[in-house]
Amino acid sequence: MPRLLTRLAAILVAVGLFFTSQSLAAPQQAAAADPGYLMTHFIGEGSNGQQIYFSYSTDGLNWTELNGGGIALRSTVGTKGVRDPALVRSPDGSKYWIIATDLCISCGQNWEAAVYNGSHNLVVWESTDLINWSEPWLLNVAGAIPDARNAWAPEAYFDPATNNYVLYWATNKPVNGVKKHRIYYAHTSDFRSITTPQIYIERPGTEEIIDSQIVEMPAGVGNYRYVRASRDSQITLEGSNSILGTWTPLGNLSGTGLTGVEGPMWMKFRDRNEWALYLDQYASGRGYMPVTTTNPSAVGTYQLPASGSYNMGVTKKRHGSILNLTAAEESRVLARWTDIPAKRLQSFNFQDRYVRHAGFDVRIDQNITGPDAQFRLRPGLAGTGTVSFESVNYRGYFLRHANNDFQLVRNDGTAQFAADATFRQVPGLADSTWSSFQSYNHPDRYIRHYAYYLKLDPITTATGRADATFRVTN
Repeated sequence: MPRLLTRLAAILVAVGLFFTSQSLAAPQQAAAADPGYLMTHFIGEGSNGQQIYFSYSTDGLNWTELNGGGIALRSTVGTKGVRDPALVRSPDGSKYWIIATDLCISCGQNWEAAVYNGSHNLVVWESTDLINWSEPWLLNVAGAIPDARNAWAPEAYFDPATNNYVLYWATNKPVNGVKKHRIYYAHTSDFRSITTPQIYIERPGTEEIIDSQIVEMPAGVGNYRYVRASRDSQITLEGSNSILGTWTPLGNLSGTGLTGVEGPMWMKFRDRNEWALYLDQYASGRGYMPVTTTNPSAVGTYQLPASGSYNMGVTKKRHGSILNLTAAEESRVLARWTDIPAKRLQSFNFQDRYVRHAGFDVRIDQNITGPDAQFRLRPGLAGTGTVSFESVNYRGYFLRHANNDFQLVRNDGTAQFAADATFRQVPGLADSTWSSFQSYNHPDRYIRHYAYYLKLDPITTATGRADATFRVTN
């Protein structure tokens, strides 16, 4: 945790985030260290637990919730819930996708319905920076499978042999009316269309398989280029030298004494030839725990963690994936997703009124304390030493001016949006102990209220100066 705070403080100083009423003390430079790790996961049942959450670790074993432990991305499509997210990075690092199960247990669907009459779709988000994400879309992966009943636990791996992604997932295709999940795969280049699904992994008889994740081995470790961990009746391991080649059984982890686990999630420690295989303790309801190994293909090398050797943070971490961050990715992730306290903007000349959004319009209203009047002052989307106002209850939505009016609008990632949603915080025009907010792309104009609605105007009168002065407060 101290290393996380040091890194965040250095990043905030670098981007120039500041407040008139309070200062942020920070070291001049973050301690030199390898970049950390980003976990994408869900946290439990219900409409809020089954969404996209992010957590961060400097060492791969001790985790801190990002975004204040809140939802990072919410599904607005399909069942409006997601589980089992996989975070995919393109080989050149120019794009990222999150793919997830379209499933919301205890919010309109029970397990019986999910198994036998579930969604055929996956939910997909796309980003170019891990910060700004597209609206989610549905990708129908199981519709072409005869008698398919669902589509669960997706994963994707770039296959250099085909120069596209092998997307794979579990589908229940019953045998004589009895459920049997097997793993299907298809090729995709954009996660918007796929080739015809084919069987990827099927166990004999009525044995099922649901969760499976692949890790690539460095030269000199083990006998295989890839190792696959899957959840059958146990966590089983297989090795292969190609994604779609022949996979050789290597054994299972029954020797560790682990039972009631699923959602295998690989992580390679950056500074050494050691791996963590995180396992979701679903039977006991305790979420993820790591087992470690120096050779993923050798079942006898897996070790249970010593007491106190890891910390999963405050929230339960459930079936997801881990990305080893680059230094640039880490800087962006920590600047954007590390929590910033929610603030309100109090009017100077109507001090019982606060800036709030209502129906995505923006105004000042009396004695508003709820989330509609709470914003996070983020490092400006455009320009050093600037701020942008992100809504607390609509993550990814910012105050933006258009035609001199203000609305709460979802960030579309464009340069125009960034400029329209960015402001310079300056001493208050009516009282220097308060604040005023100067437009980044129209520096002759300031945020003000007029007839209680927020406007962007030139300020030339005493009334205008009072209307354009606010206090950043809790």
